[in-house]
Amino acid sequence: MTFPLTPTGVLFDMDGVLTDNNAFHRRAWQEVAAEVLGLNLSAHDLDTKVDGGRNPEIIERLTGKYPSPELAARFHGAKEGRYRDLALGGLREVAGLSDYLDVLEGRRVPYALVTSADSINVEFGLNALGLGHRFALRLLGENVQRGKPHPEPYQRGAALLGLDPHTCLAHEDALNGVRSAAGAGCTVVALTTTATSEALRAAGASLTAPDFTGWREWLA
Repeated sequence: MTFPLTPTGVLFDMDGVLTDNNAFHRRAWQEVAAEVLGLNLSAHDLDTKVDGGRNPEIIERLTGKYPSPELAARFHGAKEGRYRDLALGGLREVAGLSDYLDVLEGRRVPYALVTSADSINVEFGLNALGLGHRFALRLLGENVQRGKPHPEPYQRGAALLGLDPHTCLAHEDALNGVRSAAGAGCTVVALTTTATSEALRAAGASLTAPDFTGWREWLA
């Protein structure tokens, strides 16, 4: 992959990309997994199994069994509610994001949100960041049959823009998110807010960066 490049569209994950909020998610996972699933999650579990994907798929990774609809709904409500309690007032955009979006808009490069989050968390996050008006196009966890790391989210995200994913740039932070985007054919510039550069590249990222301030490195 030769950088900088000229993508036809850009696809953004939300958690860990628009805002560095995974500490809140991980704490919520630890607390609610203990309460609802009887699991004491290790640091290894948090690093390798929790980030990227929808909650029922993550529960399956942790327990080896896909949860019943009743358990999935109970866990989802408790975990995401706890996340919002923890994150309230604590969300800030990743450095350089608004300037980067200004650049994309100035160049008329369309972009969309591709996240495993549900509509409540998306509204909560985008409103906290003041970005709701900028991400009118959204592909959420509830809009797909198979979540990350399956390529479906990014395939459908590109389709939302009317584009081929092979011509799109994707920004991710989680290993399973990178696998999803790369599997769909996107070029991935991953942020090191959640995983190491080495791990992100091994998962399929072409480039890594700490934030969006260095966008000239990847955008022609």
